[in-house]
Amino acid sequence: MDSFEDIFDSSLKLEETHYQEGYKEGYTHGIETGRQEARQVGLKTGFETGEELGFYKGCVDVWNSAIRIDPTRFSARVQKGIKQMEELIGKYPVTDPENESVHEIMDALRLKFRVIRAALGVKLEYDGYPKPKDIEF
Repeated sequence: MDSFEDIFDSSLKLEETHYQEGYKEGYTHGIETGRQEARQVGLKTGFETGEELGFYKGCVDVWNSAIRIDPTRFSARVQKGIKQMEELIGKYPVTDPENESVHEIMDALRLKFRVIRAALGVKLEYDGYPKPKDIEF
């Protein structure tokens, strides 16, 4: 009787065997696809963050140039804000994106930028990289 059960055992477990094989293939494929997608998202996010940091750095550099030419051009309060922005940019952990302070620093930079912009009375704004829907053909 045992040999009879052994003959049909593989047939009865066929569905389970195919299920397990499919699961293993799907899991392996999912890991590889996930890595590729994570890399793309990481590159996109890194680019966007770098672009925003570069924008703020450019603004700080222009404002500092104006201060060097005419030290009385901006109020002491505005000059202090520009210096604080410069310090925040220097503190940003560019090589350590998983650092918990990245969001705090970026939020502080955005706030300082808005305060300085308001104090100067300029309509300067960081719009970010144009999204595909924003591009007109």
